[in-house]
Amino acid sequence: MNHRHLTGVVRTGALIALAWGAGLSAHALTVYTAGPAGLIQELAQGFEKQGGEKVDVFQADSGKVMARVESEAGNPRVDVLISASWDSALDLHKRGWLLNYQSPHAKNVPVAYKGPAYVAQGLSALAIAWNPSSGTPRPADWSDLAAPAFQGKVNMPDPSKSGTALELLSGLQSQHGAQAWKLFAELRANGMNISGANAQALNPVLQGAKAAVFGAVDYVTYASKEKGEKVEIIFPSSGTVVAARPMMIFKSSKKAEQAKRFVDYVLSDEGQQIVAKSFLLPARSDVTAKRPALSSFKSFPQDSDAQRAGRTALLQRFDELFVRK
Repeated sequence: MNHRHLTGVVRTGALIALAWGAGLSAHALTVYTAGPAGLIQELAQGFEKQGGEKVDVFQADSGKVMARVESEAGNPRVDVLISASWDSALDLHKRGWLLNYQSPHAKNVPVAYKGPAYVAQGLSALAIAWNPSSGTPRPADWSDLAAPAFQGKVNMPDPSKSGTALELLSGLQSQHGAQAWKLFAELRANGMNISGANAQALNPVLQGAKAAVFGAVDYVTYASKEKGEKVEIIFPSSGTVVAARPMMIFKSSKKAEQAKRFVDYVLSDEGQQIVAKSFLLPARSDVTAKRPALSSFKSFPQDSDAQRAGRTALLQRFDELFVRK
């Protein structure tokens, strides 16, 4: 994956702009996360209130978070990583970087969303975010966004920056093969724009400059809708990808017991209710979501190990199709 630079650090809710590799406290639990800043802030504050250590958080998109992890490989600073891509957990576990740990709260997490050294924080699904004031017909499936009515009016998150967009790309190829690439060629010809990470792809739709996002992260869109934005989340009739957000503890952590307590807190009743407030599907099946459940839309089967192994080549093919340097 093409990973890029970082943005900043959140210390229990306060955003602090820092230079690369600087500013993290040696006396705090360090969590790196892709995902909403508000969610990690609330989780960090809740953990501290329950007697946990102070938490330093670096929060950015998937590419920036993983770039930081890789850059610090010789001197890791991270204790807990929460990624937007299940692949990152599988890869880091295979490389021997992760500490095996099974939280007692993980018993109600479905088997598909946990492993020996990682467990889902929550789940999201990829969908179409559509502005009903855009003057375009309401789309029902992915292919509708290649219609003339959507010429130049569609954004897609960049799969090199968004782990969930890469999972969607892989899922569509796994399910539809050559037809998926035919659709991407049609979308390119129809002027689909590849636009940064998830928020950068969605914002022009909320502002009315674009009509739809191909592969919007559902929880981000639900949160925007709750704030009064004119947007609908549409789960495509042919199916979509469910993306789990894995949490993992690094073997290099000098705060392994605190890191385990943090994972336990996120999977506790209180932690999972905080996750649900962000419109993610809670990882635990016994915690109620604030949005439609998995059973309300068609989801693709998870990719096999072989399909996951081909994602670097997949991303390169996508980059070449959209002629991006």
